[in-house]
Amino acid sequence: MGPQSTPDLSTEASPPSLSTVAVVGLGTMGTGIAEVLTRAGREVVGIDTDEAAARRAVATLEAATARAVRRERITERERQDILARFRTFTDLQAAADADLVIEVVPEDYELKRQVFAGLDAVVRPDAILATGTNALSVTRLAADSQRPERVLGVHFFNPAPAMKLVEVVSSVLTAPTAVAAVTQLARDLGKDPISVGDRPGFVADGLLFGYLNQAAAMYESKYATREDIDAAMRLGCGLPMGPLALLDLIGVDTARTVLEAMYAESHDRLHAPAPILGQLAEAGLTGRKAGRGFYTYEAPGSPTVVPDAESPAAAGGDAAGRAVSSVGVAGSGTMASGIAEVFAKAGYSVVLAARSLEKAEKAKARIAKSLSRSVEKGRLTAEARDAALSAITPAGSLDAFAEVDLAVEAVAEDLVVKQELFKALDKVCKPGAVLATTTSSLPVVACARATSRPQDVIGMHFFNPAPAMKLVEIVRTVLTADDVHATVRAVCAKVRKHPVDCGDRAGFIVNALLFPYLNNAIKMVEEHYASLDDIDAAMKLGGGYPMGPFELLDVVGLDVSLAIEKVLHAEFRDPGLAPAPLLEHLVAAGCLGRKTGRGFREYARR
Repeated sequence: MGPQSTPDLSTEASPPSLSTVAVVGLGTMGTGIAEVLTRAGREVVGIDTDEAAARRAVATLEAATARAVRRERITERERQDILARFRTFTDLQAAADADLVIEVVPEDYELKRQVFAGLDAVVRPDAILATGTNALSVTRLAADSQRPERVLGVHFFNPAPAMKLVEVVSSVLTAPTAVAAVTQLARDLGKDPISVGDRPGFVADGLLFGYLNQAAAMYESKYATREDIDAAMRLGCGLPMGPLALLDLIGVDTARTVLEAMYAESHDRLHAPAPILGQLAEAGLTGRKAGRGFYTYEAPGSPTVVPDAESPAAAGGDAAGRAVSSVGVAGSGTMASGIAEVFAKAGYSVVLAARSLEKAEKAKARIAKSLSRSVEKGRLTAEARDAALSAITPAGSLDAFAEVDLAVEAVAEDLVVKQELFKALDKVCKPGAVLATTTSSLPVVACARATSRPQDVIGMHFFNPAPAMKLVEIVRTVLTADDVHATVRAVCAKVRKHPVDCGDRAGFIVNALLFPYLNNAIKMVEEHYASLDDIDAAMKLGGGYPMGPFELLDVVGLDVSLAIEKVLHAEFRDPGLAPAPLLEHLVAAGCLGRKTGRGFREYARR
């Protein structure tokens, strides 16, 4: 084809068809992308200078398609057709007739630049060149190529055959037709593409890696153990993996590279790689692929964690706890009702105290409805429901707590209100009773100091809805007695909750990691980088999150979210934690989320 007949990507009316695709780099991601393409009917040219990598890619595709035949998802004839569409080579010359080339070599700019220079010399002028980077500059790669208008980014997520999200990344130089062609290809592959501009991390990793970095810093500071950090985020947020386990899966060295690129652009301290990431990477402890990272694995590449020097000691190391047979729950809202239900179902005698007997009885009625729903769903027997209800005694005064062994406060998230309540508990409760606050953001020690027995005060942060959520953050102050801590851990075991230990600082584990991530999502929208829908889709499809950040913010309540952001900012004094102005504006306007019918989105009034 001569120069005069070459299609111009910048002016062509309709996107070109991409029937032959070359994949350069046949590691895990390249092999996964090749599988997705061949299954969708594309001719795929796999290129890797390492012949062993090419053989592994073929073997992987053979094994994956054989599994699909056994599961009756494809026929043997279809399998043979798929395998016939995948050919491997060791030289870039094999990409000469490709409509699209996807580069997925390691995250090293010079290496990628060399690949693009080599491709410039062999591909057709109308071929589209895509980089699979998630950290390096697509714009810089484009500018260094001979035809920058045909260069873009296409970011698949691992494992490529299973993950639905594809980020299509354009630079200021990219022709719209190239973006349209690759976006249509992603749809043809059964993926959900979102189009974004060129900045490190794009949407999903841009939000994910800041969160992972903070988790690494939290572990490094010895604030909480790796097991407790990971359990807290899995059980408290419904995430498929904890952040430290995820860092090991991604690769500690890869995470550090991404964060370095993000920090170079944002200068946000939340993106400055935690020193522990550099220490592990320099030591070769890069995660699963090395057999050791934050955790130790059975062998390099194995997902099986094995005990090491940091693994929790066998049970029995705690101090002896205090006997607990009766529990007082102060409050009449959703959280107080849920906590009372949890204790009653576990066989404790429960006193549920509110500001009036009428409020307490309404709270018990709410518990009765909840228990009856459990019976209807087959989760509870009618006898167990009746036993739990009979164990709850409503009361209109804290005086009813005189004989309880454990008093749990679940009133409004207002420090003055809580301190007044703890003063009352101090006068009413018997000596030796454990006094617990369910605060999610206020200093536990400030509640403790309102009493004459601060050694008996501890935080028990349940998550909403308490009957369903397995996590309890146990918050020790510098004054909490060892036997009080042991008592609360034993109580958590009896009520079938998973306890994690943390110190008395703002946000504890979950909120300290969750809310900066939510705040950064709002900043992305403020900066017009991505839409609410694209960000929510990216985190659900690319990160496995049960809800997108804006869905979650509207459920939690924007006023509650803003209050937690302010507490975190005041405690850590990090400019990156300052609440996003858009969040403040929405709260000032009374748009608080689902409860008001409007937050980041609008909801039908009930």
